[in-house]
Amino acid sequence: MKRILPALALCAVTSLAFAEDKNTDPQRAANTVVLDETGVKNLRIETVEIEETDFEEIVFALGRIEAIPSKIAAVSSRVPGRIVELKAQPGDHVQAGQEVARLESRQPGDPPPSIVLKTPIGGLVTQVDARLGDPLEPDKALLEITDLSEVHAVARVPEHQAGRMKPGTVAHIRVAALPNETFHGELLRFGTSADKQSGTIDAIFRLPNRGGSLRADMRAEFSIVLSKRSGVVSVPRAALQGDAANRFVYVEDFELPNAFVKTQVQVGQMNDRFAEITSGLLPGDKVVKQGAYSLAFAGGGSVSLKDALDAAHGHEHAADGSELKPEDPAKTTGGADGHGHGDEAHASPLWKIISGVLFVLLIVSTLTKRRGSLPAGQPAAQTDEVR
Repeated sequence: MKRILPALALCAVTSLAFAEDKNTDPQRAANTVVLDETGVKNLRIETVEIEETDFEEIVFALGRIEAIPSKIAAVSSRVPGRIVELKAQPGDHVQAGQEVARLESRQPGDPPPSIVLKTPIGGLVTQVDARLGDPLEPDKALLEITDLSEVHAVARVPEHQAGRMKPGTVAHIRVAALPNETFHGELLRFGTSADKQSGTIDAIFRLPNRGGSLRADMRAEFSIVLSKRSGVVSVPRAALQGDAANRFVYVEDFELPNAFVKTQVQVGQMNDRFAEITSGLLPGDKVVKQGAYSLAFAGGGSVSLKDALDAAHGHEHAADGSELKPEDPAKTTGGADGHGHGDEAHASPLWKIISGVLFVLLIVSTLTKRRGSLPAGQPAAQTDEVR
């Protein structure tokens, strides 16, 4: 009996180790969300492949768009007169040399001489200071034209950050009126004085306006690049989920279609667009950049992990996604007759071994009791004769 118990313990340990080998990373399986094609479309899932790129350290600032003073012109008359024709209104685009008004001169004549007024530059008519029939004097401008092909973007930068910026520094600029566009400006110079109350100084950026969509006094947000590091693994900020103590992303499974694995990551620096990943991802991983937040509430999706693995590998898997040996069909969710079998579905080699050992112990125990009940000195063989 004493020899049998150590053997039983050894069998139990061996069976448990075998059971662990059969599982294929249960934690990964628990963190896997499997969808069907409809689920992917409904959640608008989009992924991006991770690669090592340049990572920018930025400082954030607010500001506004301004017209360049040297690109503003006025239309006026050298002689006094009365406006008899006006061909431009605020918001109109005009070309250089285009006729915009006609005046009736005060000089004598029948009819009085007329004067044609033309634009000195091309651009947007931003102001008209007279009406048809109004008198016009030489010291008064009729209208104002602004060339907006290039503008200034003025950022209010904290004074302690201004020292890290120099002419040529690049800024990514977003305008509230144009949320789908990002502009890129280059630092020209700083303002002549700082604001005492806010502790900021104006940083003036040159900003191309090729589409002409930017207007003076529009509010702007600035992401000013202070430094740049190369070879950094990063993800779009929209892909990052969780709180500061528990950051994770969803990574597209490398073999299962429409399957996404919740993956813990460690985050380094963040800027306005990307988050640096110091641990948890490798170049080549495909991370969900749109729809990641919705995946956190998708549960197990509309497809079970078992069905997805069965379709991908062409053979049966357990409900938890682990591999099944050919001799262990009882681990599947149903038998050949299409019905579930509660005890068979959870049977394991460990219980079979324990049952066999207990059966052997029962036989040994019975034989031992029989030997102890014989009269003293009577051979065991005689017992059979008596019986």
